[in-house]
Amino acid sequence: MLASVKKGKPDMRKQVVFAVIVRQKKAYRRPDGMRIKFEDNAAVVLKDDKGNPKGTIFKGPICKEAAARWPGVAKVASIIV
Repeated sequence: MLASVKKGKPDMRKQVVFAVIVRQKKAYRRPDGMRIKFEDNAAVVLKDDKGNPKGTIFKGPICKEAAARWPGVAKVASIIV
């Protein structure tokens, strides 16, 4: 997905980059019936469209749906919920 950088380093701001949404405030339902939501929205900037993350450390949890779809993001994640 393409995203615009709103916060961050001045050289990254106002650029259009590939990104993956890893957390969202709006609750969503998993196939097992559990509803899950996070306290903030977050995305991970990708190097390329293959799913390799640009960063090396992610602060906060990452949902398991994103980790299953993009294994490169899951490798760097500290917590998968």
